[in-house]
Amino acid sequence: MFENVLGQPVISLLREDIRGLKLAPSLLFSGPPASGKGSAALELGRILSCENQAPTGALAPWNCVCPACTRHRQLTHPDLLLLGPRSFSAEIAASAAAFLRDHQVNATRFLFIRSVRKLLARFSPVLWEGDSDIRKLNPLIQSLDEGLDEIGITDTGSLQKTVEGILKNSFKLEAEGVGALIPVAHIRRASFWSRLAPQGKRKLLVIENADRMKDEARNSLLKILEEPPKTVTIVLTTALKDALLPTILSRLRPYRFMARDKAVEAEVLRKIFRDLDAPSVPIQSYLDSFLPISGETLYPLAALFVASVARGSGNTLLEKHTAPIAESAGLGRPCEDIKSLSAAVLKGADNFVIRSRFSQFLRFLLTLVGESLNTASLDAATCRDIWRAAVREAETSVGTYNLSPALALDRLAWELREAMTQR
Repeated sequence: MFENVLGQPVISLLREDIRGLKLAPSLLFSGPPASGKGSAALELGRILSCENQAPTGALAPWNCVCPACTRHRQLTHPDLLLLGPRSFSAEIAASAAAFLRDHQVNATRFLFIRSVRKLLARFSPVLWEGDSDIRKLNPLIQSLDEGLDEIGITDTGSLQKTVEGILKNSFKLEAEGVGALIPVAHIRRASFWSRLAPQGKRKLLVIENADRMKDEARNSLLKILEEPPKTVTIVLTTALKDALLPTILSRLRPYRFMARDKAVEAEVLRKIFRDLDAPSVPIQSYLDSFLPISGETLYPLAALFVASVARGSGNTLLEKHTAPIAESAGLGRPCEDIKSLSAAVLKGADNFVIRSRFSQFLRFLLTLVGESLNTASLDAATCRDIWRAAVREAETSVGTYNLSPALALDRLAWELREAMTQR
């Protein structure tokens, strides 16, 4: 068991707790991104549901052929519920590349399908029951389900087109349907689901990035953790353990996942993504490299944005630092009006169809402002505060309230120009 989680010493502790029947009802998997937390959580659900359990030793091997293990590996088991915001696009894109590179190998096909189903799991009827917003997403969900079914019967000549369609719909579904915070309604529906009898041996509720919820959702989660149903195991994952409430932490058995060294990360890329020529980079950087818009593209676009806002508000210090960065990337001189600026950024960023790229763009804005105002003066501090507040509001409007990046970009530019002019 846990054969698919490489280079994590904490897995030994998990195995011991399972074999010794000491597994707590509610667990916390904390650690850096791409460290195997999510994979370990999903594997735990398969192990607890396995129908061919041996007394010791070969407990629930990865290749177990029992119906429960098969459905858990495919992420279609009715006793599995996944929720919580995360970036799916990079993993889906990297898995698609692995599949197209070696499409005759079952492992790459399975990897790609599983990566898409991690996204589709966020739109389970359990989580969205009675929510009218799901109606506009249903065509995308149906197209993705049909696309995954077609993969097994599509001829080699049409495979590229089928995969590209799945990628396009996956990116769009994530952008339109996955917010930055966990809705309280999802926690409440998950709580109700947890109290229903399992169809198999045991239920698994996985809440990824559990630190991303407001007080109402936290309070609702606390109620589940205080009296967890006897037939469910709850796993929370987070990269920010300290952001969780102490009352929540006190009810979780912690398992700490560590940052893996380069040799182990290279082994993950070889074994999981079957990429023998993968560069020696962190796993998350490897995954991000398959997205259509890279950080190298976004950084000069952010520089153009800062320079243009600065020119409109008369801040020569900001413009002096950022304008050359944009010009050297071939983006031209700072824009005089907001509409031209927004159009240029959206075109260069492919309209932020990868929603996570908008957050990265906003982070670049703050980086550039910090570099431009590398002084301890009161004026510089005020300017940085203005940008931080505006960027925070833009990220919330897109991630929480699902405002389009285009509208958020326009609003951000107008508000910054006005605030910078009046200060």
